[in-house]
Amino acid sequence: MGSLAGLLKAAGHHVTGSDENVYPPMSTQLEALGIPFVEGFSPANLVPRPDVVVVGNAISRGNPELEYVLDEGLYYTAAAVVIKEEFLRGRHVLAVAGTHGKTTTTSILAWILEVAGLEPSFLIGGVAENFGSSFRLTDSSYFVIEADEYDTAYFDKGPKMWHYLPRTAIVGNIEFDHADIYRDEEAYRFAFSRFINQIPRSGTLVAGWESPIVRELAAKSFAPVASFGLSAADAGVSANGDAAARVNATDSDASHPVWTARDIRYDEDMTRFVVVHEGREWATIETPLAGAYNVRNALAAIAAAHAVGARPAQVQEALRTFRSVRRRMELRGVVRGVTVIDDFAHHPTAVDETLRAARQRYGGRRIVAVFEPRSYTAQRREFQEPYTRALAQADEVVLAGLFRPERYTKQTAMNPDEVVASLQAGGRTAAYIPDVDRIVAHLAQSAREGDVILIMSNGGFGGIHEKLLAALEDHRTTTRGEHDA
Repeated sequence: MGSLAGLLKAAGHHVTGSDENVYPPMSTQLEALGIPFVEGFSPANLVPRPDVVVVGNAISRGNPELEYVLDEGLYYTAAAVVIKEEFLRGRHVLAVAGTHGKTTTTSILAWILEVAGLEPSFLIGGVAENFGSSFRLTDSSYFVIEADEYDTAYFDKGPKMWHYLPRTAIVGNIEFDHADIYRDEEAYRFAFSRFINQIPRSGTLVAGWESPIVRELAAKSFAPVASFGLSAADAGVSANGDAAARVNATDSDASHPVWTARDIRYDEDMTRFVVVHEGREWATIETPLAGAYNVRNALAAIAAAHAVGARPAQVQEALRTFRSVRRRMELRGVVRGVTVIDDFAHHPTAVDETLRAARQRYGGRRIVAVFEPRSYTAQRREFQEPYTRALAQADEVVLAGLFRPERYTKQTAMNPDEVVASLQAGGRTAAYIPDVDRIVAHLAQSAREGDVILIMSNGGFGGIHEKLLAALEDHRTTTRGEHDA
């Protein structure tokens, strides 16, 4: 919604907004753009009467501002509809969908097209550091957009991505998520099936071949399919332990992805790999991105960029200079030799892949995972065991409190004490600390030089990152003072 506000202002509209719990980086981006917003909802926010009210998908009946819109008969619509009609129609849309990796892949793709001289417009669910923004509007015929499968609005329960008119579409992976709006995996699969069915015959489907569901749905695509994936040796193992099995099929040529990577090497500063296209070496890549999952993200973006004419040298330069996305393995600071990383991971597979990337990047250093079960999926009991397996990759785990425990019963909610007990039984140091300030105090006291503290949450997490860096600094100052004394 904040990014759409920026696009609308760039298109010449006067934009205001209201929300709850606005936090960086979007709050700071809105302030920098001069877009006024109010904390909290009230009919007063709709005076003077606006021409259009864009209702976000977090808004439901009973919201006082929405009720005023309905009572007064104001014109209202959904964000995805505005995006389609104001910015996508008539352009070549490159839409990035999938359960995991959308934001990073969209950002990589936009940057490749920028380096290739195509000057794309874009709309991304995070701040792309190369652009310093989550959106841009240009005169280019290309528009890169993150295609989210979450629902559109309270009055339109279909996914937002159905509105996005994809011509070149990436579907990187499909793994059941958003149990709050999809009744089961079949409904979730259908959302992507219909998205794929919207790609014209003259377009391209870039399909993640390590995902069995993507492979199944891609077979029904009317558009040509450009598949991508890693070899079994380089794929790693996901939270459900089956990644290698997913890429070992050899019963037909279709089981082998058209785009793949070989000779993958990870170090603390750079990832290097060779891109292979249709069995031939296409380019050698160096990128600051960490982890096997980011090699997959890069392959997806490369395949999509190639479909619109990007050349190997342009792709090499773009990935070499790519600066990632805020809150995706983002280095927040180093104090006392302790490295603090912020990541948006919230699905068990994303937690698994993020911890695996931290291992690949930081070698033998001690990894401390701090996880906030905040999303609906993260707080559900049926995902408890996959989270436990994923978190077991860390040397130490701190589990925060559930974000909205009142939404769940004892039977439906994750049990943090059980997760911690299971981790401890497996030889891991683990603690359940519900309060953010207590987590900070614990880490400031227990962290030692060389530690990597990886904080994972898809929300603001009570400002934990700044609090922790400040506490580490205070602890260093206090310790130095005691030594001096």
